[in-house]
Amino acid sequence: MSEVREIQEKHIDEVTVRFAGDSGDGMQLTGTQFSDTTAVVGNDLSTLPDYPAEIRAPAGTLYGVSGFQLHFSSSDIHTPGDVPDVLVAMNPAALKKNLSELKRSGLIIVNSDSFDKKNLKLAEYESNPLEDGSLSGFDVMDIPITTLTYAALEDTELSQKEKSRCKNFFALGLMYWLYNRPMEPTIDWIEKKFKNKPQFIDANEKALKAGYNFGDITERFATRYTIEPAKLKPGIYRNISGNEATALGFVVAAEKAGLNLFLGSYPITPASDILQYLSNYKEFGVKTFQAEDEIAGIASAIGAAFGGNLAITTTSGPGLALKTEATGLAVMTELPLVIVNVQRGGPSTGLPTKTEQADLLQSMYGRNGESPVAIVAAATPSDCFNMAIEASRLALTYMSPVILLTDGYLANGSEPWNIPAVDSIPEIPVKFHTEVENYHSYSRDEKLARPWAIPGTKGLEHRIGGLEKANITGDVSYDPDNHFEMVKLREEKIQKMKDSIPDLEVEGDNDAEILVIGWGGTYGAIKEAVIHTRKKGYKVAQAHFKFIHPFPKNTEEVLR
Repeated sequence: MSEVREIQEKHIDEVTVRFAGDSGDGMQLTGTQFSDTTAVVGNDLSTLPDYPAEIRAPAGTLYGVSGFQLHFSSSDIHTPGDVPDVLVAMNPAALKKNLSELKRSGLIIVNSDSFDKKNLKLAEYESNPLEDGSLSGFDVMDIPITTLTYAALEDTELSQKEKSRCKNFFALGLMYWLYNRPMEPTIDWIEKKFKNKPQFIDANEKALKAGYNFGDITERFATRYTIEPAKLKPGIYRNISGNEATALGFVVAAEKAGLNLFLGSYPITPASDILQYLSNYKEFGVKTFQAEDEIAGIASAIGAAFGGNLAITTTSGPGLALKTEATGLAVMTELPLVIVNVQRGGPSTGLPTKTEQADLLQSMYGRNGESPVAIVAAATPSDCFNMAIEASRLALTYMSPVILLTDGYLANGSEPWNIPAVDSIPEIPVKFHTEVENYHSYSRDEKLARPWAIPGTKGLEHRIGGLEKANITGDVSYDPDNHFEMVKLREEKIQKMKDSIPDLEVEGDNDAEILVIGWGGTYGAIKEAVIHTRKKGYKVAQAHFKFIHPFPKNTEEVLR
């Protein structure tokens, strides 16, 4: 009788995995599927996609490597992890680019089929790292993933090239086996994705199952890992990225305001997904317009706001610079507009696919004259949903442009989202002005918001534009005293928003000796640092700004 293979089942609290390969190897898809399945299992998780700016860099090169990092745990986590425990490398370039960041003694799973002379040269290896002993400090599993994928698909009618494109599902299946993940969520996804191409359903499912079964039958893996579900707050959860959360937040904001939603946008990394997501919600009164440039994008949104819509425009750093003049127009016309800036590395074209928090000063001061706007910032991928609603609420309540700052890390990263009950989200009161008597286009209510009279309302015809307006009447005015008054009113209106925003929260020790202040996507990293520092006995707390202009009312009290 043959011996029964014994596999050690090991329970661990957390692990960080990085998938890496060529841009055409499907690493983003692999990472996303692993993340979605992990969310279904009930683990807490955080992800960080990383991909080159080129549409398709030369295969096998270092600058063509695409990666996806996932940190998942049975406890609360707040970042995608610092040091990967596991690296899945589909070629030599993926190994070389990511090896220095891998935990010493970490697990490396490589596609040994790709370690030929050509790929080694492209990755700038002088010798094969699988043979020269340079990986002796790691647990290396060199597996012929391509060959095994071909074998699993030998009875299909796919070409060799088409079979090769299924190898990421083999790797995914193996990782599902290694970490006790079910295959069913991915099988369901495959069947929906390729519903009109049954040959690809069959091939991808076979590759996925072959990878899973390989883990079962090979003697290479002596240990299999289990990570128990996290103790999350009760509710219905799904994995969500920051860009998708932003899009859904605006859909809900429009519903709560009883308005149609209009997005005027020019595609730009890493904000383009918001346009793509919103284009799927036409049944909710969402209109999307892909403009020819950044200026047309924001100008169309200003027009939509004038016409009575919840109007938004999306962009990233260099696009925000191009929208500068039109942002000033929104300030002058005092129309409700939300400008989403998904920040990336700069200056100029900069680092299109890398994250950076460098646009705060541009958002605050990057316009000619004294041109104040409200500024809010999301803290986590799922928080993008909340802050999209808050940005919309401020814009509509105060008749003013609002800039919502996210960044590439939040936009592309994902985490479990406790889906809120729509009824629990407050309504956003909106009142269009309809009374003709005593109407003046720049009269103001107690919030200093001017009346919103949409075109076509009889008797309420009025002039808008970029020229300075006379207080109350809205006529064009070059009077210096009036200009001084209007400058003050526009800034006072922003400051009045303090009455509508929540207090700044402090997390940590009430008697803290150190307060760590941050904003935006640094929330998770700061929170982890504060938690670790408190465990060492230090009294530390964290205050994270989501409302940046104006600051919350209690800011001085917190910072005192």
